[in-house]
Amino acid sequence: MAIFAYFASALIGLSLGLIGGGGSIMTVPVLVYLFGVSPILATSYSLFIVGSTSLVGAFNNYRKGLVSIKTALLFGISSISTVFLTRKFIIPAIPKHIVYIGTFNLTENILTMLLFAVLMVAAASAMIRSSRKNEPEVLEPKKLNLVKLLIYGVAIGLATGLLGAGGGFLLIPTLVLLVGLPMKQAVGTSLLIIALNSLIGFTGDLGHFHMDWLFLGEITGIAIAGIFVGGMIGKRINGAGLKKGFGWFVLVMGVYIISRELFFK
Repeated sequence: MAIFAYFASALIGLSLGLIGGGGSIMTVPVLVYLFGVSPILATSYSLFIVGSTSLVGAFNNYRKGLVSIKTALLFGISSISTVFLTRKFIIPAIPKHIVYIGTFNLTENILTMLLFAVLMVAAASAMIRSSRKNEPEVLEPKKLNLVKLLIYGVAIGLATGLLGAGGGFLLIPTLVLLVGLPMKQAVGTSLLIIALNSLIGFTGDLGHFHMDWLFLGEITGIAIAGIFVGGMIGKRINGAGLKKGFGWFVLVMGVYIISRELFFK
């Protein structure tokens, strides 16, 4: 089981290297179900792992000229502050036992995994849909709508802060459709935004949890190695087909988590 768990950790980075996103959606389930980490602590660890791996990916894209620093900083005004405030104040305020529904006890851990499963289903749907159509490589630059950018930033910041997921499947369409970035630049820019959101959000957890830094370093290192392997493999295979297959896998996992948390506790 331990070997499989570490292999699954490599898949987090591998998917980032292969398809530019989606890997972070697997981080929390891997930590919870394979390593036995509590869901709330897993969201914290996920922020560090996702942030570190995304930072490496963003640096690789920056060297290729595929990161819009201005867009990342504008988006980050709302998203980064939202993630930090969510981790610093909202997460500690959530009660351990939320509500009883008949004999069912909705706890903080169960709610976290259910919300995460819903996010996985949404991410899977987005990946499956995007793999069915040709995404434009070049779009006309658009005049930035700062109000919409701030609203989207808050929404993605909440998702990242509450669940520890990077939200690349939300970010990339936003950067393409709202900002008008070319697809490859949207991927690179989203990695930088995810890195900033996640790592700064993680600092909001310091003092709230006891961190196993050795374990965290091991998983992060494995995930980062996966990025480089994925980048090399990605040059030789069909990215659209891979994204669709990964999307179906994430969808199945999301449905499994919902079933497990509701009916098999």
